[in-house]
Parts: sequence; structure tokens; C-alpha cells
Amino acid sequence: MLSRVADAVMWMNRYVERAENVARFVDVNLYLELDLPQDERTAWAPIVATTGDHSLFRERYGEATRDAVLRFLVLDREYPSSVVSCLSAARENARSVREVISSEMFEVVNQAYLAVRGADPAEALAAPHDFLTTVKQASQLFVGTTHLTMTHNEAWHFGRMGRLLERADKTSRIVDVKCFLLTQRPAAPGSPEDELQWLALLRSASAFEMYRKRHRRVTLPDVVRFLVLDEAFPRSVYHCVYEAERSLRAFTAAQGRDDGALDGPLTALTALRDELGRTTVDAVLDRGLHESLDAVQTKLNAVGTAVYETFLAR
Repeated sequence: MLSRVADAVMWMNRYVERAENVARFVDVNLYLELDLPQDERTAWAPIVATTGDHSLFRERYGEATRDAVLRFLVLDREYPSSVVSCLSAARENARSVREVISSEMFEVVNQAYLAVRGADPAEALAAPHDFLTTVKQASQLFVGTTHLTMTHNEAWHFGRMGRLLERADKTSRIVDVKCFLLTQRPAAPGSPEDELQWLALLRSASAFEMYRKRHRRVTLPDVVRFLVLDEAFPRSVYHCVYEAERSLRAFTAAQGRDDGALDGPLTALTALRDELGRTTVDAVLDRGLHESLDAVQTKLNAVGTAVYETFLAR
């Protein structure tokens, strides 16, 4: 497969996934703001911190107010990780590989792009839940459409790998930032405020209902175990890394490549999967949650760099 095609398919998937993740944790914070009255800057600054682009936000917008954060993360066409920018980039990548993907896939991406591009900013800020729900549903429709209408060949696996790496990174960032805030401003254990804060974290990763089916109480160790180390939950960091490795192996097999020639991406991804599979929640917390998740994010970035250098930098 041409490196141009591989790059476009991977980033099409990553950008759609990124748009959904941004929409999800912004939407959850809007609901949490209603339940937990607090200083507006305290409520919205952590959302920007989750992206890692807080310096850019301060430079362009200053104070982290509700409207400023919504404009930055959702509507800002100059910020490359905003919802609008992500869907625009996904559409351009999809357009460049229409001969590889299904027509249904392109239609989903194109319709999502047109919906957000044509949205009135004032209306989006006044009723953000409707706007963000449209984005989340479009992303989920894209994933389902891709699974059902595209041949599961090397292009499908390369795109799936990109989506899963994006998802693993965003889940780790959400857990890192949210848990830091909860431990810095702890509510009384078992209080309504404490419960709402933990539930908001789970909802940020669309994990609330599945978590409740397994655990009766919401505790830090159980939340970390579920969102970071769980083998079956599709948004846990471990599950995403495990499935990304499977797709990378399938991709290399379809390309007729020898695994020994792929010491960069395959070795890095396998090592991260092994590390996550061996570790325990006690080990994560003993080392420090931030330190553990920061190390995971660094290794995910290393995998992305290795994938680029091995397959795309030609």
C-alpha cells in the first residue's frame, strides 16, 4: 500500500476519533457545571489541560471561561484539534482516498463536516449539547460504517490502528487530568459531590454504564483499573493498545513484511502492551497515577513516531 494512502486512511480515522473525544468531555463538563456550581475558571481550565494545548489557549483567549473554551475546542478553525478542524481534516483525507474506502464512509464524514461547518456559532454556544451530540453520533456511525462496508484489508487495519492509538491517548489524558483535579479538591467520600465528580470522569470516557455493571461503588482504584487496565472495555488504554497491536501485525502480514524488519513500531507497541498487561492498579498508584499515565503517553507518542518513520516517511 502506498505510504500516501496509508497516511490518509490513518489520519482520517484519528481525526474522527479525536473529534468525538473532544465533544464527549466538553459535553460532560457542561452537565457537571450544572450540578456542581463552582468558579468558572476552575471548571473549564482542566478541559483545556486535557488537550495539552493550554499555552496556546491562554495566548489566544486568556481566561478559561465557558464560551472561550467552547470556541477553542469546538468551533476554532485555526486550532487543528478543534471539532470543526478535525472533521474538516478527516473529510480531506477521506476525499484523497475515495478509491480505497467505501462511498458510505465518505458520505458519513462529509455529512458530519457539512453539519459542523454550517452550524451557526451563536446557536452552537447557546445549545452546545445538540451540537456535540451530532458530532458523537457521527463518529460512532463512521466507526460502524467502516467496520461493515470496508474490506478488512491492510488499509482497514492501518486505519483501525490509528483510531485505537488516538483513543488510548485520549483516555489516558482524561483519567490523568480528572483524577489530578479530584485529588487536589477532594470532596467528602461518599458525598453527592464526590459521587458526581467520579461519575463525570466515567462519563467522559463513555464508561459509566459498563462500570456500574461490574462495580457497586465508585472508587479511585476501581476507576483506574477499569479505564486503564481492563481487558474487555473498548475504551480502556490496555484494550486499545492490545487491539492496535493486532491490527499492526495484520497490516504487516498483508503487506508481506517480515516482523523482524519492524523493530520500531511493532516492538514498541508490543512492549507497551506487555507492560500494561503485567501491571496492577496498586503498582500504578504506588508509582503515582500522573507519572504512570505520563509514561504511557510518552510511549504512545513513540509508537506513533515509529509508525511514521517505518511506513510513511518516504
